[in-house]
Amino acid sequence: MSAPVMSPPARLAGPREWAALVPLTLAVALLAVDGTVLALAVPSLTVDLDASSTQLLWIGDIYSFALAGLLISMGTLADRIGRKRLLVIGAAGFGLASLLAAFAPGAGWLIAARALLGVAGATLMPSTLSIVRNLFPDDRQRTRAVAIWSTGGAGGAALGPIVGGVLLEHFWWGSVFVINLPVMVLTVVTVLWLVPESRNPRPGRFDLVSAVLSVIAIVPLVWAVKHTTHDGADGFGLGAALAGLAFGLIFVRRQRILPDPLVDVTLFRRPAFAGTVLASFIAIFAFSGLLYFFSQYLQLVQGYSPLRAGLRELPLTIASIVVVVVAVPMIARFGVGRSLGASLLVSALGFAVLSVFETADGYAGLALGLVVIGLGVGIVFTAATDAVLGSVPHERAGAASAISEMSYELGVAVGIAVLGSLQGVLYRHHLPDLSGLPRPVGAAVNDSLARATQALGGGDVLAGARHAFAEAMQATSWIAAVLLVLAGVLAWKVVPTSPSPSAPRS
Repeated sequence: MSAPVMSPPARLAGPREWAALVPLTLAVALLAVDGTVLALAVPSLTVDLDASSTQLLWIGDIYSFALAGLLISMGTLADRIGRKRLLVIGAAGFGLASLLAAFAPGAGWLIAARALLGVAGATLMPSTLSIVRNLFPDDRQRTRAVAIWSTGGAGGAALGPIVGGVLLEHFWWGSVFVINLPVMVLTVVTVLWLVPESRNPRPGRFDLVSAVLSVIAIVPLVWAVKHTTHDGADGFGLGAALAGLAFGLIFVRRQRILPDPLVDVTLFRRPAFAGTVLASFIAIFAFSGLLYFFSQYLQLVQGYSPLRAGLRELPLTIASIVVVVVAVPMIARFGVGRSLGASLLVSALGFAVLSVFETADGYAGLALGLVVIGLGVGIVFTAATDAVLGSVPHERAGAASAISEMSYELGVAVGIAVLGSLQGVLYRHHLPDLSGLPRPVGAAVNDSLARATQALGGGDVLAGARHAFAEAMQATSWIAAVLLVLAGVLAWKVVPTSPSPSAPRS
């Protein structure tokens, strides 16, 4: 009887690989900062650009729509033309689009610039994550590298309000985009110097039809959700949803018959992959939909300046970074599934704490809620990313990373659209009687709290509008908490508990 063939041990990463992790983490941190810093600028850009509540939602959403629609194509393209090459191209494009956004003369211009930022961002996210997978083939090193990479994302998202606060305290709202330029220049230089090129050695043919189908399946579905939650059910929303589902079905069927599919749909047969993607989507839906409005709450309801509001979100930053220290041993001890499920439940507890104190006076209760959320978030992203990367062979890292990031960006877009629209509905429901106000003033108050503050300046009606916004935040916080509980239970039950499972390498 012959002895079993032993697989050679995975190559260990050296100092150069760990140094190369720095620009990759820097890139994802900047993308995360860019996603959250905008929320702090909403009150000032509302005044300068005279943006309506619908335009504000599009300004927040269009970035994620473009990202989500193109991530699958860009992830697979990175596997083919080279992940380093696509990362450099995307970083340069991101810098140029940031300039267009910074000097936007109107809301429509800013929406278009944010869409271009999304296109550029779609080249960055899967490239950075798939390069991490290629640089660190050893399971334990990869988990540690992913923890550092995730810290960049979580820390960047939480640092966004602080960066924005400092900038908005001294400059105009466009400065939150100008700050992208020096960071992107540094990223390009260090990537060219430190990061080796990598690609799928047998990529096959890039299927343009599948790339188009992926876009026209995702975007109409997300638009239908946004439209229905904001304007109610009608033929336009139903038609868009049906069109998206139809194109999505055609896309999936095409992937099954192609010799070189754009998306390997068989990845979803892996519980670690499918369960993590779904749990991550639900979690990001809850996080982004609420936190997008939290900066507005701190400024418009609590009355803090942009800088003071950003500093009061600092507990989330610190907790999400500090907890990553224990993420790696926690995953090694309890496994990916249990670690992910437990951290989602901790995050749900944090949102419940926030909901209790959002209509109360003082800051201490809000700080406690942010700390608890940060403790959960820091482990959520590390465990989720490690589960995805550990469940696929390294040559498919770009495609798998793209699917994972697509679920993230879809969660952001749908979360802002759905919970943002729900926030608006609840805000209007709790408003005091506006019949005594002049029609233009009443319309401004009814549109958003930012425009109400601009139109009223003070008085009992503005106090009532602030209370209405706080009550709406409280309700959406409870909804976010429930969603995170569902995601936690799903992860606990579905995602395997074995630490960092790796697929066989071909």
